[in-house]
Amino acid sequence: MPCRLVPSRLTRRLVQLFVGLALYGVSLAMLLRAGLGLAPWDVLHQGLAGLLGTTVGQMVIAVSFVVLLLWIPLRERPGFGTIANAILVGVFVDLTLLVLDDAEAWAWRVALLLLGVLLNGVATALYIGASLGAGPRDGLMTGLVRRTGRSVRVVRTGLEVTVLGVGWLLGGTVGIGTVLYALAIGPIAHALLPVLTVRQPGRRGRGDAVGETGIA
Repeated sequence: MPCRLVPSRLTRRLVQLFVGLALYGVSLAMLLRAGLGLAPWDVLHQGLAGLLGTTVGQMVIAVSFVVLLLWIPLRERPGFGTIANAILVGVFVDLTLLVLDDAEAWAWRVALLLLGVLLNGVATALYIGASLGAGPRDGLMTGLVRRTGRSVRVVRTGLEVTVLGVGWLLGGTVGIGTVLYALAIGPIAHALLPVLTVRQPGRRGRGDAVGETGIA
């Protein structure tokens, strides 16, 4: 009997993965249009896009594959969701930016910021809950944790401070949105993971990916 449930679970996992990645890209575009600050990795993406004359979505994809190269010495193994993450988030960022204009009024900018952070948290829980592979940046973090023996907190903070600093120097937007994202994204995703994690035969709890929040 349990075997008959596998196809339906896989279908749900795939749908949940694709919806989560699409919403993640949409939420990033909302934060970009709000202009009040981005998540650390997205500050880097925006800064590189300005420097190289590309779109932010293109840089999300390019940085994702550069980060995946760093998985090789760390002996991390990408899943289907890892590759989908690397491609689709950037695609949906650019598609959303085509139809969403920059916000001018402060009320609209704040609304975009708040909605973008909330939607990002939902999207994060969706794609993590699908359990089809860590995002490129999350995999880099967990690989470094395993290799160095340092805590997740130390490794993640070190990575995000580094990319935030480089992105800011390149012209990426740092502001109140950066702080709000850092404070809110973890609790939102953590609260939703029990509902959105797809249970798998032989596994219990919310899955190994709990706590791997961000794009990653």
